[in-house]
Amino acid sequence: MFEALTPIFYDPILNLLVWLYNTVPGHDIGVAIVLVTFAIRVLTYPLVNKQLKSQAAMNALQPKLNEVREKYKNDKEGQAKAMMEMYKTHKVNPLSSCLPLLIQLPVLIALYYVFNYALKGDLTGLYPFVYNPGSINPTFFGLVNLAKPDFAFALVAGALQFWQTKMMMPKNAVQDATAKALNLQALYFFPIITVVFAWNLPAGLPLYWIVNTLFGIVQQWYIQRTPKPGTVEIVK
Repeated sequence: MFEALTPIFYDPILNLLVWLYNTVPGHDIGVAIVLVTFAIRVLTYPLVNKQLKSQAAMNALQPKLNEVREKYKNDKEGQAKAMMEMYKTHKVNPLSSCLPLLIQLPVLIALYYVFNYALKGDLTGLYPFVYNPGSINPTFFGLVNLAKPDFAFALVAGALQFWQTKMMMPKNAVQDATAKALNLQALYFFPIITVVFAWNLPAGLPLYWIVNTLFGIVQQWYIQRTPKPGTVEIVK
């Protein structure tokens, strides 16, 4: 898999990271990682924005979906049909959040290899026009070694994951036991898994995750407070 990701994801991210490292004042790799995160957010903005807006629309539909669940509580087939009609009427796709997640997966894998290799001195894959500094100082503001795991970064990454997940959950939704279990898993289990994984990875990756999640939280907050025309009618 790594070989397949190399020309598409690994090489561009590595070269952007090293170019920024060479360019930013003080040659701070942590600042370069923050800027790489920003660049990736800009490139994936249309997909992520679509995902977040779809989630917000789903949350806005919850009162009407609750009515459907109550009306057809003894008719699962009728309930599913009525819900699909509602999704179609309000132009909401409950599966639209899957594509951005699939796009982010190879990016995360490539970032893992970039941080695992580049921060330890392996700069193989640089383009001819990107200066090779020979080695990279892995410390962030001279305090955190981003080439090694850092528990504080892992905790912050998990906490922000919890915060963002809670923001995206539907309010006052009527859910069956399965849906409740899945939501509880997303709210508590995934942040814990984030901490466990981040604690065992080079701190550069949790730093990316922290900054990326913060961007997502701000974007989600903005979307939730600027509903599209017609959304207000759904919420009421």
